[in-house]
Amino acid sequence: MSSAFPPARGARILSFGGYQPGNVVTNADLTARVDTSDDWIRSRVGIVSRRFAGPDETVTDMAVAAGGKALAASGLPPGDIDLVIAATCSDEADIPNVAAVAAYRLAIVAPGAYDINAACAGFCYALASASDAVRAGSARHVLVIASEKMTNWIDPEDRSTCIIFADGAGAAVVGPVADGEREGIGPVVWGSAGDLAPRIAIPDRRSYMYQEGQAVFRWATTALHPIAARACERAGVAVADLAAFVPHQANLRIIEAIARRLGVPRERLADDIIHAGNTSSASIPLALSRMTERGDLKPGSAALLLGFGAGMCYAAQVVTVP
Repeated sequence: MSSAFPPARGARILSFGGYQPGNVVTNADLTARVDTSDDWIRSRVGIVSRRFAGPDETVTDMAVAAGGKALAASGLPPGDIDLVIAATCSDEADIPNVAAVAAYRLAIVAPGAYDINAACAGFCYALASASDAVRAGSARHVLVIASEKMTNWIDPEDRSTCIIFADGAGAAVVGPVADGEREGIGPVVWGSAGDLAPRIAIPDRRSYMYQEGQAVFRWATTALHPIAARACERAGVAVADLAAFVPHQANLRIIEAIARRLGVPRERLADDIIHAGNTSSASIPLALSRMTERGDLKPGSAALLLGFGAGMCYAAQVVTVP
């Protein structure tokens, strides 16, 4: 069985793109409808503001916006994209999938296209799948998009969730490494704890999402730092040499605890959650896009990604910043 392209020695990220809706929702805005306060929200989850999509703004709309930015930044024409992978757990409906429609709207003609649902770990799962496709020769260039409209599934009067979750999208273009270049996407370390899956769930199509916050906090702050450390070991990168640690932006207290246990200095920890909220699978690429736009990350530096969330799915890999 022949592959479409010659297998590549490795894969790398060529560019990032991000998108946030224009509607900024502050903690003060939320206090008008739920029993909470700015101090309580900041102390529990570290969020100051977040973005909510408009009623007519869809997961696919945001995917197109972020994917278009990543594609433009890569310098590649749409015709050079062979595969589109969309990570999402919050689309309005499962059919048609986000990837195929977004690809069409971005003028990418007849690519392979599929969606991944690994909840908040979705981007890392999709990135690993894109890297494997490039390495195997199934694709040469892959557009990876993570897009979430979490407000579709959140009870606006439930203060345990409405203060945390938000909307947005992030994307990356993946391609083969150049001759003489080191692999730019390290081996993925992934897994799941399905016995804990009921801790974050949407019971049925008529329900809102709920989560058992304390149980999730205990799991995330005790089980995940060894996964992140193993990703560094497999990539041959010391934690001390990381330019950034970019975990899923679940909760500021959670990611600060993981960083401490991993030995990452606070100044190298991505904290996009403060002004973006928890955007599920979109949080990692959205944070990376904003960090590169601000010049916080130098090209060629190493960043550790760690996705985790419902399922309870998790994945980590070290990437080279484009």
